[in-house]
Amino acid sequence: MDIQEQVFQIAKNARQAASAVANLSSVEKDEALVEMAEQLIHHTDMLIEENEKDVEVARKKGLSKAMIDRLTLDEKAIRAMARGLEEVAALPDPVGKVTSMWRRPNGLLVGRMRIPLGVIGIIYESRPNVTADAAALCLKAGNAVILRGGSEAIHSNMALSRILRGVLRARGLPENAVQLIPMVDREAVNMLLQLEEYIDLIIPRGGEDLIRAVVSQSRIPVIKHYKGVCHVFVDAGADLDMALRICVNAKVQRPGVCNAMETLLVHRSAAGVFLPAVAEALEKAGVVLRGCERTRAVLPGLEEATEKDWHEEYLDLVLAVKVVDGIDEAIRHIEQYGSLHTESIVTRDYDNAQRFLREVNSSTVLVNASTRFSDGFQLGLGAEIGISTTKLHAFGPMGLEELTTGARGADDAEVHHLRERTNQDLIGPGPRRGRKSGSEEERKRGKEILSDLLLFLTS
Repeated sequence: MDIQEQVFQIAKNARQAASAVANLSSVEKDEALVEMAEQLIHHTDMLIEENEKDVEVARKKGLSKAMIDRLTLDEKAIRAMARGLEEVAALPDPVGKVTSMWRRPNGLLVGRMRIPLGVIGIIYESRPNVTADAAALCLKAGNAVILRGGSEAIHSNMALSRILRGVLRARGLPENAVQLIPMVDREAVNMLLQLEEYIDLIIPRGGEDLIRAVVSQSRIPVIKHYKGVCHVFVDAGADLDMALRICVNAKVQRPGVCNAMETLLVHRSAAGVFLPAVAEALEKAGVVLRGCERTRAVLPGLEEATEKDWHEEYLDLVLAVKVVDGIDEAIRHIEQYGSLHTESIVTRDYDNAQRFLREVNSSTVLVNASTRFSDGFQLGLGAEIGISTTKLHAFGPMGLEELTTGARGADDAEVHHLRERTNQDLIGPGPRRGRKSGSEEERKRGKEILSDLLLFLTS
């Protein structure tokens, strides 16, 4: 088969698997995820060996330090992947969850229930951990997933995929619920993005160029974030020791990720004391600072920040610094240059904290916390599928809930009562995914009630 035929077959297989995985019980999914975690640990040496092939090629190609950091797998990274799978297994299953219910004047009780999206395509660059994270989240949410990692991580991704699919196969579950496109040709991505008949959603994870290319070519809905231009604003009267710790963590811990701070905003009344202290700490950690005119008046040796710097996602040990007159200017700056990703205010002023939360229009807004907390693990979502700065469907870190959608069903009060007793929906869209049915007597009574209701509705 040529590339187009292979991709088409993968998508077709995924659509068939989606119907089966949507009906798996929570126990079946959770046990599979726990075993996947165990198998990752068991195959640590093999995974590191395969990853080293990718890292060696990356170094020869001259990829950036940040890219190689995202690409590298070691024992610690593999343990973190395994923990991610276990955490997803421990999360409540969103499938079948009734999120709201209301009574209509015509006697119908209307409910809204979470159901899987179907088939999700994930297109990503040099992060092998995305293979495990995406597979886990999609499986737990009752979806099939098609993974297309970057060519720089092909050996790592194929090894991970073999392990995950092997667990599904051994447990008699649909192994095509997790598929990796093994071709690195761009033609494979182009074909994938046209298969709207088989794929319900595309989530790209990577650099801005990759994401814009996916958006421009896809006939399938795309959830995305172009870049993470994240800000920390140090307010007047802030606890400067806390502010120092937050800023160092937000910039230095992992500068190559999308929730790292890229611009520091400092209230003019705090600048004289705070800027020298934070500059010393950051420069000691290897950070290059670029400042506005007022920043350079306090720190004369800094590089000058240009208009381009305020838009920049450095993904490196570089930070733009600006002194602002107050919260008004800080919010205006974020609105003009931010990317709707993550912003934080360090303050003791309750009113300013509340105003920052209300008025800053980003997917994650924090008070007295590092931007690095904008993360699925830290927010209790389990391993996140990505961060969305698109307000349609999902906004912010995407966990299990965001990989399902809502559907409505209606019944009368007696059917609703029976549903609560048997934990089984009698009316609603699709089969009851992952739910145990009641006794034979209850099912018989349910059918009788259902018949009476249908006669009532059609009379």
